[in-house]
Amino acid sequence: MKSFLASGIRLCAVCVTAAGLCLSTALAAYQDKPVKLVVPFSPGGGTDSIARALAVGMSQALGQSVIVENKPGAGTIIGTDAVAKSAPDGSMLVVATFAHAVNPSLMTKLPFDTEKSFAPVVMVARGPNLLVVRADSPLKSVSDLLETAKAEPAKLSYASQGNGTSAHLAGEMFENFAQVKLTHIPYRGAGPAMTDLLGGQVSMMFATAAAVSPHIASGKLRALAVTSAERSAAMKSIPAIAETVRGYALESWYGLFAPAGTPTDVIAKLNAAAKQAAQSLEFRQRLESEGLAVSTGSPQELEAYVKREEARWRKIIKENNIKPD
Repeated sequence: MKSFLASGIRLCAVCVTAAGLCLSTALAAYQDKPVKLVVPFSPGGGTDSIARALAVGMSQALGQSVIVENKPGAGTIIGTDAVAKSAPDGSMLVVATFAHAVNPSLMTKLPFDTEKSFAPVVMVARGPNLLVVRADSPLKSVSDLLETAKAEPAKLSYASQGNGTSAHLAGEMFENFAQVKLTHIPYRGAGPAMTDLLGGQVSMMFATAAAVSPHIASGKLRALAVTSAERSAAMKSIPAIAETVRGYALESWYGLFAPAGTPTDVIAKLNAAAKQAAQSLEFRQRLESEGLAVSTGSPQELEAYVKREEARWRKIIKENNIKPD
């Protein structure tokens, strides 16, 4: 009996030692590679800008190279799929956005399982979009918008950069919560949508702060409200839509995901590095220019947030029968 127990103890010790060696090997392999932040959009946009600023700070925190790789296409699916199918060693992360929580409901088929193919690392930033109109628009408030929309259903139009984008779903949610009818005008990108808004071809747009801030500053556009549940600390003078339309809330967000199976110690190190990078003055200033704020936490908090978002948007997409372009 004693011999059997002794053998069992030795076996357990071997198992623990082997597990420790596996973790050490995984961490060493991870540290030997540059970390890639995959941005599933073209260079030059808001996500790309945030990723590049974050990469600088993470590189300093990790003591190894952190580079940004752009893999645009298919509504973020190409870049996201590349990460899902990469080695689970912490060397490749996707910079996930609003689309990460929306695509499972919007797309009939994805090449990965959003819930099972990724390991959450950290939320990086969150912030509202802005509901804007031309400066000469007769709409001076959300109340004006509601009054007009109820008196003349579908007369007011809003632009977006395509079906299923945050600008589109913001309008769909507004219709549902305010019980009004607007006309959605989708464009092939935010640039053409903004051009027609400035030209007066559409009535309004639910746009990112980064996209509209220069036009607000120049006096070409007027902000009616922010889309977050409460007023933004960076834009306190602008009311929230929820102050008029109860329950309305939409925000932009940016988080990091690794492939499923990435070791927990690697996840912990990446989480700590991203948090440290996000606290730098340079990064905070970059976020402010995008109308965002640092919002870091644990991997579990990011996972719970995305699950809530996915459930919320699944309801809107189903009720409004929204289809991708």
